[in-house]
Amino acid sequence: MTVTKLNFLVAEDHNFQRRVLVRILKGIGAHAVHEAGDGMGALAILRDSTRPVDIVISDLDMPGMDGMAFVRNLGESGISVSIILASALDRKLLSSIQMMSEAYGINLLGVLEKPITPEKLLPLIARHKTLPNRQQHPPCPVFSLEEILAGLRNDEFEPFYQPKIEMATQKVAGAESLARWHHPQHGLVAPHAFIPTLEDKGMIDVLTDTMVRKTVAFRNTWHACGIGGTVSINLSVKSLADVQTADRLVGFLRVQQVQPRDIVMEVTESALTTDVGHTLENLARLRMKGFGLSIDDYGTGYSSMQQLIRIAFTELKIDQSFVANAARQESARVILEASLGMAKKLNINAVAEGVETQEDWNMLHQLDCHTVQGYLIARPMAAEDYLAWVKDWNLSH
Repeated sequence: MTVTKLNFLVAEDHNFQRRVLVRILKGIGAHAVHEAGDGMGALAILRDSTRPVDIVISDLDMPGMDGMAFVRNLGESGISVSIILASALDRKLLSSIQMMSEAYGINLLGVLEKPITPEKLLPLIARHKTLPNRQQHPPCPVFSLEEILAGLRNDEFEPFYQPKIEMATQKVAGAESLARWHHPQHGLVAPHAFIPTLEDKGMIDVLTDTMVRKTVAFRNTWHACGIGGTVSINLSVKSLADVQTADRLVGFLRVQQVQPRDIVMEVTESALTTDVGHTLENLARLRMKGFGLSIDDYGTGYSSMQQLIRIAFTELKIDQSFVANAARQESARVILEASLGMAKKLNINAVAEGVETQEDWNMLHQLDCHTVQGYLIARPMAAEDYLAWVKDWNLSH
């Protein structure tokens, strides 16, 4: 969407700076620019249906309701709008405020250091996309353990597959298997609606076994279609507490005659700080049998680097929060670069999660990232759709 078709709101208490920013916006083609002197005034405009707003450019240090309180109230309101924050504050403090904004669910296009110029502003405006109103989405239904187990007994759970791409060759490196529930009344249900309940009640292995059995069987199907690559399966912290887990997983592969080298087991960092003895035994046994091991959401847990020493990981999945912020936040980019460099020195594969924009792709290509995964490439899809997607990808690349 071009600047001329967007509606802007400038929230700035300093009259001169507000007028300057309005002139900048009109100079780059904006036709509709509303003005507010503080957060309260900005919220009043946003609640006025006669004055539509697509992008808010807000100062942080304002009297009354300052920029941070405005962001909090905006997040709680459910109003669909993008925001750009502007301030002369320290860059590290701006990074913290950026993370705070995202925690409140704000569609933050970026944080600008003052003075604002057209050259700084235009790339952030280009990130704006038309947003659905968050208030229109009904809350996810709450399911009891009995309902979830009944769904598992009725064979309503299926793996969906999200592709991973090797950047240097643009070949499909494999896929991650993700649980989905085909609920007879609620349609397709995402994992956050059932995994926490299964973990809390000690029943996660029922889902894990279903996912492994179906994923391993499908790995044979795609091999028969001439499609290569590994498939990753998530392993719960609760499963790792059971010393029989590794042997049970090996048994599933033996039945389907799939080689362990074709399977990567993904574990989050939190799994590596719970019941350490059993966890390490399970992971060591899986690695000894030939499975790949991936540390998922790397960088979000406690003592991340220590985990790389304790366990023979073959893959490091860098959390999407670092990938998404690296193009616009110096500290996130530094952590991303350091993680990629460390993976290379440790001779393990680095996978960047959450690649959603061409800007993300270009940056990761520049940083020589090995493998990428995210919505820019493809969303998780059903098994039959994955086979068709891979064929289309291979034809076009």
